[in-house]
Amino acid sequence: MKLNQSISRNNFRSFLWHAVFLALASNFMDIDTVIPSMLVNAGGNAFHIGILTAIMLGGASFFQLLFSGLISKYPVKRNFLLSGINLRIFALLALGLLLFYSEKIPGYWIIILIFLFIFIFSVSGAFANVSYVDIIGKSMLQEKRKRFFTLKQVISAIGIFLSAFLVRWILKQYGYPLDYAVLFTGAGIFLGIASIGFWKIREIPLTNSNSAGIVQLFKSIPSEMKSNRNLRNYIIIINSLGFGVSLMPFLIIFAKERLGLSGDIIGNFLLFRVIGMVIIGLIFYRLSKRFIYKNVLLTSIILGGTIPVLALVLFYFPAYFQYLFLLTGIFFTTYKVATDGILIEISEDNNRAFYAGIVGASNLSITIFPLLAGILINMLGYNTIFIFTTCVILFSLLFLPYLDCTRKDKDPVINASENPVL
Repeated sequence: MKLNQSISRNNFRSFLWHAVFLALASNFMDIDTVIPSMLVNAGGNAFHIGILTAIMLGGASFFQLLFSGLISKYPVKRNFLLSGINLRIFALLALGLLLFYSEKIPGYWIIILIFLFIFIFSVSGAFANVSYVDIIGKSMLQEKRKRFFTLKQVISAIGIFLSAFLVRWILKQYGYPLDYAVLFTGAGIFLGIASIGFWKIREIPLTNSNSAGIVQLFKSIPSEMKSNRNLRNYIIIINSLGFGVSLMPFLIIFAKERLGLSGDIIGNFLLFRVIGMVIIGLIFYRLSKRFIYKNVLLTSIILGGTIPVLALVLFYFPAYFQYLFLLTGIFFTTYKVATDGILIEISEDNNRAFYAGIVGASNLSITIFPLLAGILINMLGYNTIFIFTTCVILFSLLFLPYLDCTRKDKDPVINASENPVL
């Protein structure tokens, strides 16, 4: 089966269906506001937030390499994608059920089970994401991919914006734990509807797929890193930015000391974060034919370095702290647009899953830093950790000039937004 207009059109619609309902689901399971605040309300502290963040970000990235070794040798990967999505749906519904009955479960068991289900949720997302990147890169015509990503950005922004008001209303309407039980159950339902799009995908098999086993794949990483300077620069930059991404959930427990964590406050945090995402998403849509990935990455680095310092300042002006989440939304979106888009640009169809695995496993900062931050915040305080984070993020500016984001085959710029399969 060869890629043609009919197949590309079918896949365009299938991926777009998924994007619409994923946008509605994303706020119900937001990893920077909803999930951390749920853990804090369940009795978690900075150390627990560190573990949770390491699981959500670092664990998923590490397993991407393992899964790329398992998956890359198969010419078709849709079944792997569906398996990962179904596990995510199970984890979300299980979290909802856990919170519905949390009053009958000892507190320490609630935290343990939250970690377990979040682990399943995160790892299965990594499993699905490797397949997603591979399928969308080979099963949609190049001239259609850019239109898909820009249209997806606008539709996602609208869906995310509308669902933010619904999430905010649920958090205000119900008290803990019923509010979070409703949120995670709703997320599972929306994600289930979104997965219907993947059942309709007509995948193009690869005739030259990577057939190396997992061991061979691990052995090939050092040589690939050594010979590919561009990949090395990319990995250094995303590790630096990983400190900023990892710090976002800690803003919740940081805010608790000053503002408390009522449903109204968390709802406001989420709403402002979404407004930031919508604003930058619309800007990307308007500039989709002109923006350059390097400039987007530069913006992300500057924002990532500014947010920790600004959080320390706004701590003394609690009425304005919620507006910080406008910047976190812009930061997260620019980070994902730049890093996901550059990954597609510097890879090719036959090695894209392999590159995704290398990048995921090499992004050690989002695995190690949250664990250390959860411990060191109690020892050194927020000021030291936040300022250190700013310095590390700005360090990546030294490597940005040497990053080449132009594909050799002159493929059109691809606007890849948030984690596509969440």
